[in-house]
Amino acid sequence: MRAQFVLSEIWIGLRRNLTMTIAVITTVAISLALFGGGLLINQQVTEMRGFWDQRISLTIYLCTEESVTTVCQENGPATEDERQQIQSDLEAMSEVASVEYVTAEEAWEDFQDRFSNNEALVEATQKGDLPDNFRVQLENPEEYDTVQSAVEGRPGVDSVSNDQDVLDQFFGLLDGLKWAALTVALIQLAAASLLIGNTIRLSAYSRRRETGIMRLVGASNFYIQLPFLLEGAISGLIGGIFASGFIVATKYFLLDRVQQWFQFDATLSLGSVFSVIGVSIILGVLLCTVASFLTLRRYLRV
Repeated sequence: MRAQFVLSEIWIGLRRNLTMTIAVITTVAISLALFGGGLLINQQVTEMRGFWDQRISLTIYLCTEESVTTVCQENGPATEDERQQIQSDLEAMSEVASVEYVTAEEAWEDFQDRFSNNEALVEATQKGDLPDNFRVQLENPEEYDTVQSAVEGRPGVDSVSNDQDVLDQFFGLLDGLKWAALTVALIQLAAASLLIGNTIRLSAYSRRRETGIMRLVGASNFYIQLPFLLEGAISGLIGGIFASGFIVATKYFLLDRVQQWFQFDATLSLGSVFSVIGVSIILGVLLCTVASFLTLRRYLRV
């Protein structure tokens, strides 16, 4: 009997404040969608960092007749002795995991394979534009400065390129997008809390006669507050369910597509997506319930 009464009170509250309830659900859904999207991007960035940290390498370009750096102009193209000495020194360093010598011919073929989908770039690069080079894989990605300083400026070395600088800029952009999404989500959640509180206050005011009668017949404070708390929790649950659709769409239509563009394999598992959805739904229910509870303590005065 009590359960039927509580359910009827919830239905009355939802029906009387239908417009406000829809507004609450919409605001919560948008807030949780942004929040969940931020969490999903954060997990994707973490996966990508782990993927690329294992593949960060240095590329040491050797001097050719066309090199314009001061070292190459003074010493000329790299000799066989200089090349062998550089390779030996690199292999002897504890920070280096492996060293691969790549001829100009091999570098040209690899360039064509990597950028086969960019015909304009391939056509603009002529054979011989890419010099001989060493590709150095590091034991620890954080130690690239040590290896770079050991070979930079040596006779036979034209320039040293490291992936870390490019990746720092790339991940800096992704981190900015992540924090922007989370900041907007937090603002939306704050707005949702205020809207939820206002909706519950109006619902309590419209049913003040019923709650007064319940209080006179000896109903406990919790029993009087329960329909309002459940009303807020249901709104949060529905908003979280709608937000989960956006989170799934973010995974399949944004993050997976980004991976196709950059050709790397650091796909988030379905478990990661479901965990973000679970956190978002739980947050929505808790947010609405807590906002309802605080509003009732202040305005219902039961």
